[in-house]
Amino acid sequence: MQLHDLKPSPGAHRRSRRVGRGTGSGRGKTSGRGQKGQNARSEGFRLGFEGGQMPFSQRIPKLPGFKNPFKKIYSVVNISKLSRFADGAKVDAKTLLEEGLVHEGEEIKILGTGRLKRRLTVEAHAFSASARDAIEKAGGSVTVLGQPRKIGAKRTAAKAPKPLPTPEAPKQAPAAAKQPRAKSAPTAPVEEATPPDEA
Repeated sequence: MQLHDLKPSPGAHRRSRRVGRGTGSGRGKTSGRGQKGQNARSEGFRLGFEGGQMPFSQRIPKLPGFKNPFKKIYSVVNISKLSRFADGAKVDAKTLLEEGLVHEGEEIKILGTGRLKRRLTVEAHAFSASARDAIEKAGGSVTVLGQPRKIGAKRTAAKAPKPLPTPEAPKQAPAAAKQPRAKSAPTAPVEEATPPDEA
């Protein structure tokens, strides 16, 4: 058998009806749609239309909020679960996965619920402040995995210490108000002297 010998099962493919080809075709005129009305038109009705009553998608209540696309999902481990490891042991992602404390492929976060009395070297992608303090107080150390979080220029500028205000220069006394100038009397017209030859 070759590719050109393959054929569909009999009855699997049926020809589509050719409607609207004239009254002599048997499927002309209204073409199986009946007479007039919504279903006789070419537009029909839109998806979700319920005959004019309030559609289901508008009847049901909507919850507020949104889904954060940048949300970090961690496999959470409390420090109370770390007491099963021997004193001085190194606890990393592989060790936690073997113990069944985390899910594969997820980043790990250590939380501070419980007590820790063993000195451990813990590696994880994130630590709560209480977990970090508890591990370090027990004599252990903390290592954060992954790249440090990048902070944009605006947040860096906001975190930078603000410059101290400079002492202001002493304010100058306001200048004396200008008094209006007294109007001078109009000058008398000067008569031109006639030359002696013309006198």
